Amino acid sequence: MKLYSLSILHKGATKANLLKAAYDLSSFSFFQRSSVQEFMTFTSALIVERTSHGSRASVKEQEYLCHVYVRNDSLSAVVIADTEYPQRVCFTLLDKVLEEFSRQVDSIDWPSGNPETINYKALDIHLAKYQNPREADAMTKVQAELDETKIILHNTMESLLERGEKLDDLVAKSEHLGNQSKAFYKTARKQNSCCEIM
Repeated sequence: MKLYSLSILHKGATKANLLKAAYDLSSFSFFQRSSVQEFMTFTSALIVERTSHGSRASVKEQEYLCHVYVRNDSLSAVVIADTEYPQRVCFTLLDKVLEEFSRQVDSIDWPSGNPETINYKALDIHLAKYQNPREADAMTKVQAELDETKIILHNTMESLLERGEKLDDLVAKSEHLGNQSKAFYKTARKQNSCCEIM
C-alpha cells in the first residue's frame, strides 16, 4: 500500500489552480521522478476540473487510484494511491487536510495562490504519516486488531479439533454447562441429524 501524491487545489471557473503538493516518489527511479511528478500534478488538476462542487470521486488511472474531494467553497484535494490502499482512509485524509488548510490559509489567497506563496507546511507530514493506513487511521487500526483477534480465535478452535477432541465430548465433560444447556445441545443435535437425513 502506497500514497504517491497529496495535492490541494482551488477549482476555478475554467481551470484548477495548484496551491500546495507533496510527493513520495521513492519507489520510482531517479530519472523517472520528475516526469512522474509532472504527470501526477497534471492528473490532479484535470480530475478537480472535471469533478463538480460538493462531491467526492475515485478515478482509476493505469495502476493508480486518484481520490478527489471538491468542497462547495471550491477548495479541493487529491490523493493518488495504489489500488490496494483503503479508499475510506484516503477520504479521511482529504477531509482532514482540507479542514486544516482552510483554517490556516485565508480564502482570499486560494484563487491566486501557488506552492511558493502559500504557507502551509503540514502536507509532507500528512503524506508520510498516512503511508501506513493502520497507524494513521484509528478505524483501520481497530479493524486490523479485530481481524488479528478473529484469526487467533479461529486458530485456537482449530487446534482443539486437531487434537482429536470433538465438540460432543467437550460438552459431555464440561462441569460449567448446566443440565438445561446440555439438554438443549443434545436436542439440537438430534434435530439437526433428522434434517440432514432428509
